[in-house]
Amino acid sequence: MAIFSTPTSFRLNAIVAGNEAAPSIATRSFKLFSNIAARGNGHDSHPPLGHLILLVFEAVMEVVCVSLPGYIVARQGMFDADNQKFVANLNVALFTPCLIFTKLASQLTADKLLELAVIPVIFVIQTMVSYLVSIGVSRAFGFGKRPANFVTAMGVFGNSNSLPISLVISLSQTISGLHWDNIPGDNDDEVAARGILYLLIFQQLGQLVRWSWGYHVLLAPPEKYENESDGTDIEGGRYRDNPELIPGLDGEQGEYERVNGNGAASSNSFESGGRTPITSAQYAGSVDSDEEEPRKIPDLLPTPANGNVFPSDRSNGNITSFPSIRTPSAADEWDIPEGYKGIIPMIKLKTRRGVRFVSQKVERTSQKAFHSLPSPCQTVLSKITAALGRFFAGLWEFMNPPLWAMLIAIVVASIPKLQHLFFADGSFIANSVTRAVIQSGGVAVPLILVVLGANLARNTLPQESLDENSEENQIGTKLLVASLISRMLLPTLIMAPLLALIAKYVPVSIVDDPIFVIVCFLLTGAPSALQLAQICQINGVYEGVMSKLLFQSYVIWILPSTLILVMCALEVVEWAQAV
Repeated sequence: MAIFSTPTSFRLNAIVAGNEAAPSIATRSFKLFSNIAARGNGHDSHPPLGHLILLVFEAVMEVVCVSLPGYIVARQGMFDADNQKFVANLNVALFTPCLIFTKLASQLTADKLLELAVIPVIFVIQTMVSYLVSIGVSRAFGFGKRPANFVTAMGVFGNSNSLPISLVISLSQTISGLHWDNIPGDNDDEVAARGILYLLIFQQLGQLVRWSWGYHVLLAPPEKYENESDGTDIEGGRYRDNPELIPGLDGEQGEYERVNGNGAASSNSFESGGRTPITSAQYAGSVDSDEEEPRKIPDLLPTPANGNVFPSDRSNGNITSFPSIRTPSAADEWDIPEGYKGIIPMIKLKTRRGVRFVSQKVERTSQKAFHSLPSPCQTVLSKITAALGRFFAGLWEFMNPPLWAMLIAIVVASIPKLQHLFFADGSFIANSVTRAVIQSGGVAVPLILVVLGANLARNTLPQESLDENSEENQIGTKLLVASLISRMLLPTLIMAPLLALIAKYVPVSIVDDPIFVIVCFLLTGAPSALQLAQICQINGVYEGVMSKLLFQSYVIWILPSTLILVMCALEVVEWAQAV
C-alpha cells in the first residue's frame, strides 16, 4: 500500500474501508464525556452534562480560533492601534451594514413582524433590568458619569450574534425536547431556523440601541465630557432662536463658524465624537450665482479685510441676510479643461447651477408666500419649521451606516415584491447585488473577532491605557468587576424567575416554543457584545479595560456562565410543559 495516494475526503476513505459511520474526533471526545456524566442525568429531554459542556466549549473555541490570528499579528507589530481603528471604522461603514441588511431583510416579513411583537416587549424588559442594575452597581462603586456610562453600556448590550447562534444551532441538533407541538412534523432544522430568527430580531433591536444610544451617549468620546465640564452644550451651539447675521462675523468667536483661508467654513467647537458638523461642508463658492460661464479670479484671501466680496451676490429676501462672502472654488470658478477632459467638469458645473437656480426660485416663491400670511401665522410656521429643522438635523447626525441598513432592511421586508426582487432564487438582483452584499456581510463577524484578538495584545493599546497615572488604570479593576456583575450575574438572577413565569403563564404563541425560552435565557446572561470593543476603539473609550473585560468574559467566565444558563433554560422548559 502506497504511503501517498490520490487526495480523497475523509468520508470517502471511511466508506472504502467499510466504515460508513466513521466517528469524528469531536464525536469520540463526546462519548468520553457522555459516559462519565450519563449516570447523573435523570431527565430524558436533557443532553448529558458532558455533552452540554462540550457544546459550550466548542462554541467558545470557535470564537477563540477566529480571534487568535488577530492577537498573533498584533503581537508581531503588524496590526497596531491605528490599523485596528481603521479596520473597525471600515467594518462599521461597510461590512456590518451588509450583514444587518441581509439577515434582517431576508428573514422578516410583514406577517412575522406582527407575530413576533412579543420580542420587543421582552427586549425592553431585559434592557430596563440591565440598565437599572448597572446604575445601582455604578453608584455602589462610586463611579462618575463617564465610567458609569461605560458600565451601563457593558451591562445593557449583550452578545446576541456569534456565541448564542452557535449554541442554538448545536443545541437544536442534540436536544430532543425542543420540538414545538404547535408545528406538525417539527424537526431539528426547523428548531434551529426559529432560534436563529428569534436571535436575529433581538440582535437587530440591540443594534438599533447600540449604534444610537450606545455609540453617541454611553460610549461617547472623552472630549464630550470635557466640553460638558466646561459648560459647553453637547450640540456646540448649532441651533439657537436668534439666527446670526453673518456666520463667523457676528462677534461670537469659537462657537460659530468662520471662513478660513481656503474659503471653507470652519468651527472651533465640535460635537461629541468628533463628527463633522452639518455646516462645516458649506463652501463660499457655492453661493448664489446666475453666471453661465466659469471665470478665473485671482487667488485672494477671502476675508472682509481685503474686500474680496462680489457685487453680484444676492440677498435671499430675508432682512437678516446680507451679501455672502465668497471665494472661487476649485470646480466652479477656475477654467474648465479643453477637449474631452472638460466634458465631465462642465456637466457637473451645469448641473450644480441648474439645481441652484431651481432652489433659488423655490426659495423666493416660498418666501413671498410666507410674507403674504398674517403675522400670527408666520410666527407659528416659523416655530414649527425651526422645530422640524432641529429634529431632522439631529436625526441626520444621529444616523450611521448600521442604522441606515436597518431602516432599508425593514422597508424591503415590509414590501413583498421588493423582498422577492432581492432574495428570490434565480433573479438578476439576487444573483448579483444580493450575493455581493451577502459576501460582504460575511466578513463582519470574523473581522470583529480578529480586531478583538488584536485588542487583547496590550502592546497595541493607546498610551493612555498604559499610563499608570491615568484614570483608566486607577479605576480599571473596579470597572472590570462592575461590568461583569452588571452583565453576567445580576440580570440573570432577576430575569430568570421572570422568564420562567412568562413561559408558564403568558398566553402568547411563541412563548410556548422551547427554543424561544432558551434564546431568552442565553441573552439574559450573555457576555458583553463584541461590537462594544469596536465602538470603544473608534471613540477612544477605556480600551484597556475593554480588552480585559473581553478576555474575562469570553475566556474565563463564558463556560460556567453559559452552562448554568442552558441548564436553567432546560429546567424552565420542562416545568412550563408539565401539566
